[in-house]
Amino acid sequence: MSSFTYINFKSKLMKTILYATDYSQQSISGLKFAHSLALKLKAQLIALHVFDIPISLASPVTVSYMKREKRLFVEHRVKLENFCADHLGEQIKKLKPIIVVDEDGSVISGIQEKALRANADLIVVGKKGASKTKEFFLGSTPKGLYNKTSCPVLTIPTGATTEHLSNIVYASDFEQSDVFAIRKLTKIAEAFDATIKVIHITTKEEYAGDQQMEWFKELLQENVDYSKIEFNLIYSETIFEDLQKFLVEAKADVLAMLERSEEIAIKRFFHRDLVKRMHNDIDIPLLSYTVGAL
Repeated sequence: MSSFTYINFKSKLMKTILYATDYSQQSISGLKFAHSLALKLKAQLIALHVFDIPISLASPVTVSYMKREKRLFVEHRVKLENFCADHLGEQIKKLKPIIVVDEDGSVISGIQEKALRANADLIVVGKKGASKTKEFFLGSTPKGLYNKTSCPVLTIPTGATTEHLSNIVYASDFEQSDVFAIRKLTKIAEAFDATIKVIHITTKEEYAGDQQMEWFKELLQENVDYSKIEFNLIYSETIFEDLQKFLVEAKADVLAMLERSEEIAIKRFFHRDLVKRMHNDIDIPLLSYTVGAL
C-alpha cells in the first residue's frame, strides 16, 4: 500500500465561480446552474465570453482599428449582460454576475487566463455549443479544459438544475489524490446536504480491491470531515458500461472524477480516457478535477 501523510488544513471555501458562455441554447442551463450554485455557496459569479476579432479587422494597429476593437468589446459586453438578464430573470436580483468579455484567438486559453486572474475555484460551461467557429465552445472546449486549467471544470448538459442535487458520485482509483479531490467536493456536497457515493470499478486481476477500499476509507476518515460518504466496489470487465449503470442505480445528480496525466492514466485502466468518454456518454453534470490543481 502507498503511504500517506496527513495534512491538517481546512479546504478553502469556494469564493469565485467562473461561468463561460457562447450564448448558445445549450449554455443557458450552465448559466442557471452556475448562478444557483453561487447562491448556495455564497460565492461571487463571473460571467465570461471570449471572442475572437475577425481576421478582416486584425490589421495593423490604427486609430480606425482601435475604434472597431473598442466597439466589439462594448457590443459583446451588452450582449452578455442581456443574456444573463434574460435567462436569470428575477433571480438576478439575488446575485448579479460580474460581466467580463475578453478577446483571445483561443477560447481555451482565454478561459484559462481569466480563471487564473480571478483566482477562480470552479469553471462552469455548457456541455455542447451550437457555434461552428473554431474550437467553440461547448463541444470541444470542456475537453480541452479538463487537464489544462488550474481549477475544477463543471460541464452542464441541457436541462440540468440544482433543484434536487442530493447524490454525487465520485469515480475513484482509491489513491491519495482522490482524497484531496473528495475534500474539495465536500464543499459542494455540504451546501446541498448531498451524499457522496464513491465508486471504484476494477477487474479481478488488477489487485485486491477490498483491501484497497478499506485503506482508502481510513484515509478519508483521517483527512475529510464529512459523514455522508458511501463506498462501492464493483468487479467488472466492462468498466464504462457498469459505471453508467451505477449512475442510474445511485440516482446520481453529478458525476465527479479526477483527470489524471496521460502517463498515469495509461497505468490505470479505470481512468484511461474515462473523463472524456463520460463527457460524451452521460446526461448529468460532470465535475472534473485535475491532479495539479489539488
